[in-house]
This record gives sequence, C-alpha cells and structure tokens, in this order.
Amino acid sequence: MAAKPDLKIVLCSPRGFCAGVVRAIDTVERALAIYGAPVYVRHEIVHNKYVVDSLKTKGAIFVEELAEIPDSTNAPVVFSAHGVPKSVPAEAQARNFFSLDATCPLVTKVHREAAIHFKRGREILLIGHSHHPEVVGTVGQLPAGAVTLIETAEDAATFTPKDPNNLAFVTQTTLSIDDTADIVAVLKGRFPNISGPHKEDICYATTNRQLAVKKVAPVVDALIVVGAPNSSNSQRLREVAEREGCPIAVLAQRASDIDWARFEGIKSLGITAGASAPEVIVEEIMGAFAERYVLHVETVSAAEENEFFPLPRSLRPEAAAE
Repeated sequence: MAAKPDLKIVLCSPRGFCAGVVRAIDTVERALAIYGAPVYVRHEIVHNKYVVDSLKTKGAIFVEELAEIPDSTNAPVVFSAHGVPKSVPAEAQARNFFSLDATCPLVTKVHREAAIHFKRGREILLIGHSHHPEVVGTVGQLPAGAVTLIETAEDAATFTPKDPNNLAFVTQTTLSIDDTADIVAVLKGRFPNISGPHKEDICYATTNRQLAVKKVAPVVDALIVVGAPNSSNSQRLREVAEREGCPIAVLAQRASDIDWARFEGIKSLGITAGASAPEVIVEEIMGAFAERYVLHVETVSAAEENEFFPLPRSLRPEAAAE
C-alpha cells in the first residue's frame, strides 16, 4: 500500500462558536431542561444544520413564523440569535406566549443605536444584506421607511438623503470588515457629518475570525471554512480567503461535502469555522483528511476570546430560586 502523503494543516484561531451563539443554543437547551419538550424556536436558532438537527432530537420545534405555533401551547417560544422585528414579540405577547429572547446582545446593541438615531430625528442607513434575518430584525425595530438598506459601495455613492447633515448609519454584525470599511468611507466622504457607532457594529467574533483567515490564507494551498451557505459570517470568511489570494477557498457543512478532486496535490490546508459552526465538525473534517494524508497540525492565532453573555433572566439559576 502506498504511503500517505504529508499535509500541513493550519488551524485558524479563533474559530467556531462565539459567545452569542453559545448563549442562543444554551437558551434552547436550558428551556428544554426546565420546561421539557417541546420548545418552539422561531427561525433556525443559529445558521447551522448540525446544531439545529441536534436540538430537534432533544425536542425543539423550529418554525419560520409564530402563526405555525398552536394557540393553546404553554411551551416556551425562543427568538433566534439574529434578532426579530418588534412585531414578533408583540404578536407573542398578544397570543400569551411565554417567549425567550435569544437575540445576540451585540445585535441588540445595533437595535438600540438605530432607535436612538430615530429618536433624534436622523435618517438611518443600515449597511447589510437584504433578506438576512438580522437585517430584517433591525429594520423591523422602527416604522416602515425609517431605515434605508445600503448593500454596496455603489449604493452608498448613489443614495440621496432627505438632509445630508442629518444622517446616521449602523451595520449588520457579520459583514466583511474590508467591504464595510469601503462603504463607510464612501458615506463619510459624501456626508462628513454622518453619525456612526461609537464602537463598530461588526462584532468581535466576525472581526477576529476574519483576521485569522487573513493571516492563514496567503500561506496555504487551500482553505476550508466550516459553515452553512446561509451563514453570513461563514460566507464572509470564504470571501476573505479568496481576497487574500488563497487558490482554493470552499465552504463545507460536513466532511461529506468535500470535493476531494479539488484538493489533489495540495501540501498545506487552512481550516476555520464560522461563528455558528461547532468544533466537532472541524474534527470530523480533519479526520477525513487524516484518512488520506499524514497530518502535521499547527495553529495560527489572531486574538484571544473570553467573552460571555448570560442567559435570558428567566432561565438563570437564581430565577428558579425566586
């Protein structure tokens, strides 16, 4: 039998779950532990099939709209990490549902910023991707027409404000750092008085994962991003790898997604994972490569992460004691 070729694996750090994703998954699991099945979840709790499927086996029922939930239920209803329009909690309250908000606190921060700008009478621009649930949730914090979506630098260059001196912008938390910087530069160039966030809206986890890919992508023959096609932060990692000159940059949900023909002849492989992708799939993919290669593994780190977000108040241990 022919000897397996050597392959250098460069793991990006940080990768995988962020504090907001951990909080969202723990919210569903804690609700199941306290109240039993079912627990309804509006939209995928995070954009990862493995995570969603594992919660389904424990008793979570995923729905796209509250209309799919029976009126008679006493089961908890969880709002996903991406955030929801204000109309959703209002509907849950009107139907007497026991709702739990698993919105990432960094998304909630953007909601609050937008609300403050609106209160101050500013026209609000949201830099983000249309139809992404986070964008839908942020736009839905304010009355129709209060927020204008800016998706590209071209949008920023052609947008016509009502009053160029009374503008503000916020951003989706999972965007490309570089693309967003380009868009903001166009807006600030056209509207020097535009108000922006005190601290940037792109979250620490998105930033750190992109920085790690920027370090690794130029020095490997190929790079795999573990993540789902509908995960914004995972797609941005693949784009960053391509932009940094990595010849092969692909997204994979599981090891079974790998097109082995594309990796023939490589000597080095970078691996990262989007903020909603579990480490177990990174291990699964490394195992698949270990069947074909002798692996030599190293880690390249861009930042240390120790963020922690507490669970919704009604799920915390002290709530049970009250």
